Amino acid sequence: MIKQPCILNDVTRCIGCEECVAGCKRVNELPVEDSAPRVGSSSDRLNANRWTTIIRTESGATVRKQCRHCIEPACVSVCPVGALQKTAEGPVVYDSDICMGCRYCMMACPYGIPRYEWDSVVPRVRKCVMCYEKILAGEIDKPGCVSACPKEATSFGTRDEMLAEARRRIAAEPGRYIDHIWGEKEIGGSNVLYISHVDLSFLAWQELSQPGGDSPLPERTWHALRKVPAEFVGMGALMTGVWWVVDRRIRRQKESELQGGGADHE
Repeated sequence: MIKQPCILNDVTRCIGCEECVAGCKRVNELPVEDSAPRVGSSSDRLNANRWTTIIRTESGATVRKQCRHCIEPACVSVCPVGALQKTAEGPVVYDSDICMGCRYCMMACPYGIPRYEWDSVVPRVRKCVMCYEKILAGEIDKPGCVSACPKEATSFGTRDEMLAEARRRIAAEPGRYIDHIWGEKEIGGSNVLYISHVDLSFLAWQELSQPGGDSPLPERTWHALRKVPAEFVGMGALMTGVWWVVDRRIRRQKESELQGGGADHE
């Protein structure tokens, strides 16, 4: 996999067809949704089984929303057990086996991305992982959402390549775009970028548009956390983590035994 893989979303080209949503589901083997809202869904329709979505603004623009894969991700910095990790290549991925379900990542993400499997017996935190494992294994050469887009509203390459392409498009058609690349600098930058004809500040906490909004969130997180006694935070996280992991394994074992017993009975 290339270093610092990056997705560029061009809002001016998006027609709202949701082929990106379908492509994401196919590649990541996510269940097809029915029309009824899922538990844990919000107005943006993101949920544990919908990792990218289309938001329709009042002005008529259609804007794709997904994990931004921040350069310095707040979700990783607040996870007490390391269930969310930033890979060496760049994408932010998730290990459900060690997640203790604290949901700090959901509170820390400035873009409101991670979602919880509220209706699952063994719930996980779910989000876009930029098809990391599939690309790393050579099964695909770009994320499912990118391959599925019929209008090339979403592109894939290195971060430097996508920044250069974004600047090229803005310079070539200054009347078409706002002169800004969302994700270039906000909270330290991200590996999902946007260019647009409408303001996209609604995709993030409004505080990010204020002075200091370009500084990485982990810096602010630890500035606050270092005031809390380390022993208190560390022991609390350790004990909670141990309890969650053990409890989860017990539940999974019981489920496995019940399923095996049902098969034998039949």
